[in-house]
Amino acid sequence: MSHIKPLKLSAFALLVLAGCNASMQAQASASKDFIKAPLAVVKKAPVSENELKRWSHLDLIKDSIPGMSVDRAYAELLQGKKGQKVIVGIVDSGVDIEHEDLKGMIWTNKKEIPGNGIDDDKNGFIDDVNGWNFLGDAVHENLEMTRVVKKGDDGSAEYKEALAQYTAKYQDAQRGKEQADRLMAFHNTIKKALNKTDYKLEDLGTITSADPKVLESKRAMTQIFTNAGPTFDPEKELTEYSDYVEEQLKYNLNKDFDGRKIVGDNPNDIKDNHYGNNVVFGPDKEKALHGTHVAGIIAQIRGNNLGGDGVATNVEILTVRAVPDGDEYDKDIALAIRYAVDNGAKVINGSFGKSFSPQKQWVYDAISYAAKKDVLIVHAAGNDGYNIDETKNINYPNDSKDNIKEFADNVITIGAINKEYGENVVAPFSNFGKINVDVFAPGEEIYATVPNNKYKYLQGTSMASPNAAGVAALIRSYYPKLKAAQVKKILMDSGVALPEKVVLGESEIPGQKPAAVSSAESSKTAKMVNAYNALLMAEKMSKK
Repeated sequence: MSHIKPLKLSAFALLVLAGCNASMQAQASASKDFIKAPLAVVKKAPVSENELKRWSHLDLIKDSIPGMSVDRAYAELLQGKKGQKVIVGIVDSGVDIEHEDLKGMIWTNKKEIPGNGIDDDKNGFIDDVNGWNFLGDAVHENLEMTRVVKKGDDGSAEYKEALAQYTAKYQDAQRGKEQADRLMAFHNTIKKALNKTDYKLEDLGTITSADPKVLESKRAMTQIFTNAGPTFDPEKELTEYSDYVEEQLKYNLNKDFDGRKIVGDNPNDIKDNHYGNNVVFGPDKEKALHGTHVAGIIAQIRGNNLGGDGVATNVEILTVRAVPDGDEYDKDIALAIRYAVDNGAKVINGSFGKSFSPQKQWVYDAISYAAKKDVLIVHAAGNDGYNIDETKNINYPNDSKDNIKEFADNVITIGAINKEYGENVVAPFSNFGKINVDVFAPGEEIYATVPNNKYKYLQGTSMASPNAAGVAALIRSYYPKLKAAQVKKILMDSGVALPEKVVLGESEIPGQKPAAVSSAESSKTAKMVNAYNALLMAEKMSKK
């Protein structure tokens, strides 16, 4: 999947294809007891702007929001305690290491002398002071299915499946382009009618024109606002949507485009492993938006009145740029994992994924290498609303070569939830699966750092994964004797239960949602990551 996917697309798609009073469950006492289900609690007021900006840190009991109880953990469990530094590897699109809210949180390679053009630590990477960029100046890429199709028909089942998926996706992208053009026309009509670029839902109500074109645009934009939520910015997000579908056709699905030639390596040779450069945010800092957001979720400075707050305080972000605007290469991911491990990362976040992985064994070997070095890998489940237990929906990389039995105990796969506890708490875009998704974490409307000292709401399992990785880093900071496999077990076992029934995925019928099913179908645990519970369990486990 493209790692920067506008996840409010569902709001737009619903428009074109179709022309919170949920009860909450939890139980906890004033003492240091686990937060657990069930006990009905009702959210009595809408989510405020301040709550929205930090909802993933809030508490189901105190705030009636299914956050990870991070604030409560700091106030009740970590006060006066001193943890040790934990290096967190961010394998992603790059990180703006100069961001104001990440100052002091960036890993520095003390074995390198900055800017001397010498490989001081003799690891094969010159001046890798803050990490490494395996993509060099490359930005855009094909999807893996496009690359498989480009190689030609070799008679394999993989080729046939790739061709089928490619054909369907290309047709969807063409329809998406038509849809984007139509939506931009609606938006431009409203801008002209209101005589302003920025407008909200309430502004639409002031339009009194009898012009059929204006009325149609008003109806359309009203529906989009209703579906997309209060943080929807039509100028920015419709432009992003238009750019997204255009880039799909121009780069991701374009068989004539070769994004790799600029890198200068042979992507099919794992031994050709010293390439790229040390500019960890890449050639265009704005394109490091995704990785910067992920880094901020984990590590943006707490309590400084800038942007949001990170989950963990005693962390250093080690950036490994390996994920382009398109699908990552298996070689880059395998080498990125090894680089992060070799440079001291104890947690690695991977907010990326794809449906084909021709050289998956390279990645499996890297995962096993990380396991031997006691490194936890936290991976996003994917944003297609699929059951990834089904063979046709596998999300790579994974930790089970047959999609059933795990070969390593150091990978945890994270689905996404939203801020409303109830049967709709699982984000509709989130992949699920009672074998291949381990647990859920906040992933919808998450506020964090983006390049050039800015902040933004983004959503996806890409955001859920670093929320969970932040909690993993907390555990490894305050309970450093616990092993990666133990931290994984804690994140899974200590979670707060999902409701008994939840809606999973999105309906194929516009305007309808799937029926709620047993939450046991959602994941291995049917739980949501909770920092408070995790630290209590870590304390108990560390004494054994």
